[in-house]
Amino acid sequence: MTGILFTSCVPRERLVYFQGDLQPIAEMAEQYSATIQPDDLLAITIFGRNMDATRIFNQESNTEGSQTYLVDAEGNIEFPVLGKIKLGGLTRNEATQYMKGMLSNEIIDPGVSINITNYRITVLGEVGNPGTFPLENEKVTLLEALGMAGDMTINGVRENVLVIREEGGERNFYRVNLTSEEVFTSPVYYLSQNDVVYVEPNQAKINSSRDTTVMRNISFIISIASFLTTVIVLLTR
Repeated sequence: MTGILFTSCVPRERLVYFQGDLQPIAEMAEQYSATIQPDDLLAITIFGRNMDATRIFNQESNTEGSQTYLVDAEGNIEFPVLGKIKLGGLTRNEATQYMKGMLSNEIIDPGVSINITNYRITVLGEVGNPGTFPLENEKVTLLEALGMAGDMTINGVRENVLVIREEGGERNFYRVNLTSEEVFTSPVYYLSQNDVVYVEPNQAKINSSRDTTVMRNISFIISIASFLTTVIVLLTR
């Protein structure tokens, strides 16, 4: 009943996403591609006309699928024959073209397949299903991430969603107002691998949590007092 009363008192502007003129945003053809970052695991397969010529580049893995390569802190991987290759900061397409160029002296008409195998995001706070979500699609929006987490609860603050992102070895914090059309032009509208999204609780939820804690403490104190009273009565008989 309290939840119903609370919901009816919340202004529409505090709950509805994307208020304002969305037509200019809808017409934007923004292009986004995830860039390779330190600690990414890259599944790389080399192929070409002569399969025997590609075998040396496709080392056998202990697990099914392509061999994976860890991107180090400087953005490099160690690749068979080619040695250290810097892929950090490149998109998958740029990295593919770069490796094709390096392989052109070794293989006739080389082909390269690169996939980020540990692409994941974390959504915490006032959402229906908080957690860490592995992703196959490297073009995931903030809105899609919230959808994966069961959307924001009625107690989530829509005007101040926090996105935490590691960039260049530094941790950066971005605030997004989901009630504004400006969300679509935010630098974190498209999420990067390992981004953390946090939805903070509103004041009503905070107050409710405090009230619950106080009531629990009072209940505990009353229980202890009742127990001590019973012990005293038994000892004085």
